[in-house]
Amino acid sequence: MILVLSGCSSWGCTDTTAERGEAGVRVGVVGTDGQALGVTAEVVDWRLEPHPQVPSEGDRVHFYFRFDGADEYSDPAVDACAVDKERVVLGCQTVYSSQAFGPAEDPRAGDDWLAVENPEQVVEVLLIPNDQSYDRPTCEADIRDGGGMHPPESPSMGDRL
Repeated sequence: MILVLSGCSSWGCTDTTAERGEAGVRVGVVGTDGQALGVTAEVVDWRLEPHPQVPSEGDRVHFYFRFDGADEYSDPAVDACAVDKERVVLGCQTVYSSQAFGPAEDPRAGDDWLAVENPEQVVEVLLIPNDQSYDRPTCEADIRDGGGMHPPESPSMGDRL
């Protein structure tokens, strides 16, 4: 006798979130499993200045960054955050290795802008090492193919790094 079951499966879908890594000016990028990807990301410079397309809006944080060790097939991403002297987040956004990469001696670097409410309070731009480039569907969004480990939520204004 052969018993055939069809329809639903008995496995459950579970979502978990990776723990946020320690922010720094230079970080080793890690996957959602906490393993190093062999890529480093670094803030190489930053300054306060008006954005050339909207100078009337005042100063923004103009920062330069580099990814070392990324190849053309991977595109790791990390959150870049402007912080005050207490390392409280004033603003963040995600930057991708495809925006800038090269060996340490290579002067090429990507740049981006952060709009923050009080730019005069910015003392540093930090990177968070968790790879943000791929966040699989959640169980809620797709019970069949979703679930698994997700990167941590990006920091919000007021979070301490």
